[in-house]
Amino acid sequence: MEYIFEILRHNPVIPIFLTVGIGFWIGHLKFKSFSLGAVAATLLVGVVIGQIGISIPEVVKSVFFMLFLFSIGYSVGPQFFRAFKGDGLKQLGFAVVGALVCAGTVILAAKLMGYETGVAVGMFAGSQTASASLGVTAETIRGLSMDTDTKQHLLDIIPTCYAVTYVFGTIGSAWFLSNVGPMLLGGMKKVKAETEAIERALDDGSEKIAPGMVLADSPVAFRVYRAEGEWFDTPRSVDEVEAHFERNGKRIFVERLRLRGKISDPSSKARIRRGDLMVLSGRSETLVEESPYLGTEIADHELLSFGSENLPVTVATSEVDGMTFGQLRQQPFMKGALVSKITRNNMCIPGKNNLVLERGDVLTLCGSPRNVGIAAKAIGYEDRQTVTTDMVLLGLGIALGCFIGALAIHIGGVPVSLSTSGGALLSGLFFGWLRSRRPTFGHIPDSVIWIFDNLGLNMFIAVVGLSSGATFISGLREVGLSLFFVGVAATLVALTVNIFIARKIFGFSAPETLGCVAGARCGVASIGAIQDALESTVPVIGYTVTYAAANLILVFSSLLVLAFV
Repeated sequence: MEYIFEILRHNPVIPIFLTVGIGFWIGHLKFKSFSLGAVAATLLVGVVIGQIGISIPEVVKSVFFMLFLFSIGYSVGPQFFRAFKGDGLKQLGFAVVGALVCAGTVILAAKLMGYETGVAVGMFAGSQTASASLGVTAETIRGLSMDTDTKQHLLDIIPTCYAVTYVFGTIGSAWFLSNVGPMLLGGMKKVKAETEAIERALDDGSEKIAPGMVLADSPVAFRVYRAEGEWFDTPRSVDEVEAHFERNGKRIFVERLRLRGKISDPSSKARIRRGDLMVLSGRSETLVEESPYLGTEIADHELLSFGSENLPVTVATSEVDGMTFGQLRQQPFMKGALVSKITRNNMCIPGKNNLVLERGDVLTLCGSPRNVGIAAKAIGYEDRQTVTTDMVLLGLGIALGCFIGALAIHIGGVPVSLSTSGGALLSGLFFGWLRSRRPTFGHIPDSVIWIFDNLGLNMFIAVVGLSSGATFISGLREVGLSLFFVGVAATLVALTVNIFIARKIFGFSAPETLGCVAGARCGVASIGAIQDALESTVPVIGYTVTYAAANLILVFSSLLVLAFV
């Protein structure tokens, strides 16, 4: 066994990847609704393996943390800057207040319990689910003027306290906001009723089912029908056929034709007679409903042998920015293009007619390449599936951000700076926003963002756990298990106060309140639990802006804890 330990000590890359692999595996295990989560599991696994004494260069941790921060900023940049105008300002204001409440709660708890700085900082990161603050506070502590032993003691105790309080901080927040939160807002029945009312208000009532929207389990269909009925005794143009269904509030499009046995694309000159075959596209349920009027469905594989597209398109034009979804669907350039999904900050949002589209939203268009291409140009830019990442932007963007963050000004002889961590985050925010405005450069696929987000953070956490493993047990003895219960109290108090502030002071609706509170603490698990409890995606409307802002504000709020404890 000692031989194996020596291999691990001399090859730190092995325990790093071992920690991440086991951490993700344990983090995804579930007992009923309980799940530890990848971050907490990775830290605990790192602490266990770190008991053998593993030394890892500090730069390894920093590199992965910078990738994580830049990717977070890049993904939320468009919504973050969008928050500075319109209704987003209100949610942005709450994100600031919510972060201050989180920091204030921890500061008060630390003062009452007599905790030292390192304990308070770790408790803030864990109980308020602000994992990203670990890197910022650690970097700040290294720059403080204090003796080496004291500084190292603080750096060792922070991950211990984080691990003790993070589990309830994550799982407890999700449970509280999805179960207790609605009770504080008048009861689950009342909150669900208010949510349903908002869903109805988002729709202008012109259609019972928005034909432009496709549910996740009901994709756009392409089917072949034979033109039948006396109506086709007179040759009909493609426009006449589509207009016939549009008068009934349906969106069905002619995609391809077999006229007198010959296959052709639809054109203004084409005339459809009885017996001709048509490829029609539309929502599956719409085609089923209209099947008595469409004619007999035919299996014609040759006629259906053409490419259809399912293309994510990012809203980037001033014409579409600020337009409602209902207005978008009525635009001439949307002819033949259906919207299957709308996402904001990688979260699906309800596609109701009165939903206001924002720059940076991603609409997944379905239809023929010709029609989808026309719509994509009018909406913004195409985000075609590709594995290519703009490495120029990635490398220079992180370098520039870290350089700016490293610049310091001296106030009263004390150096003050954003830190390289803060600089990387701000750089990501800026370039993510710039990409939404000028989409000709800086492409980073969602899959790469996911890797940087998840692997970057968990690699950082793995190194933290491995490096602090040798001192974890002694640190736990020092802080005591009572810290767990203090962390529980800090989590619940901050959530309760923020629910009251969001509802009573900012005047948010009940579902928006729950979404805002979850977003203000970057609670990805929480927003999922809230949506499941309310059986609605409406809370996401309050989550997106506050989540984008909290990625910056909550991180720097940890410095308040560092300053006041």
